[in-house]
Amino acid sequence: MTFVPEIIFSNNDVVVVNKPYGILVHEDWHSGVEGTLVEWFLENYPEAKGVGEEALKPDGTPLERSGIVHRLDRETSGVMILARNKEAHAFIKSQFHDRQAKKEYRAFVYGQIHDKWGTINRPIGRNSKDFKKRSAEKGAKGVLREAITHFERIGFGEYKGEPFSYLKLLPQTGRTHQLRVHLRAIDRPIIGDPLYAEKRIAASNNLDLNRLALHAHVLEIILPHGQTERFIAPLPLEFEQAAERIAD
Repeated sequence: MTFVPEIIFSNNDVVVVNKPYGILVHEDWHSGVEGTLVEWFLENYPEAKGVGEEALKPDGTPLERSGIVHRLDRETSGVMILARNKEAHAFIKSQFHDRQAKKEYRAFVYGQIHDKWGTINRPIGRNSKDFKKRSAEKGAKGVLREAITHFERIGFGEYKGEPFSYLKLLPQTGRTHQLRVHLRAIDRPIIGDPLYAEKRIAASNNLDLNRLALHAHVLEIILPHGQTERFIAPLPLEFEQAAERIAD
């Protein structure tokens, strides 16, 4: 195993970790990928093998997703909870499904967000030109699913003559790529986003960040024993440095 995530919390039911940037949660649909979060999880908590929902790759072989209740994109860092047994998986999964789990992200975006607070309420479908992408803009195809993101502007400023904003993001729903798609839809894509800001990356100084500027900072959830817990994945050092650059 090439990485060891920071363990934020663990008990007999769950493990909460700070997933590093660049690490896949589980292997993808098309091929096996070494060094996933699930691989690390099963090496350290082998009793969780088979916990969760079964899935198959296109070739019919099993897709290893043991312990997975929710997921983060490869390029997103931050707090994730994994289930060690079937009862805990069902208990936690229902909270994500029923929108009871409270999630807070931090992100840096291109351009200035003028409103201190706001809500992006745009249904998400598939991008009509690229199957890898989702879209919350005109022309999105397929089933359009409700998607709601609340935001708070933490700060904004210029760096090397270019405007940027620092946001707290509170997704009310949990669609694939939701935060990335919603911010792209209002023309404020997340810095370093290879899917939704590809043209901006080439033309920008990118706040001197060399990654997608999205971090899952807080997860508040009820654990199987009935206690509400609030788990925090500390902000990456590069986020703190970026915030200082636009505060000057």
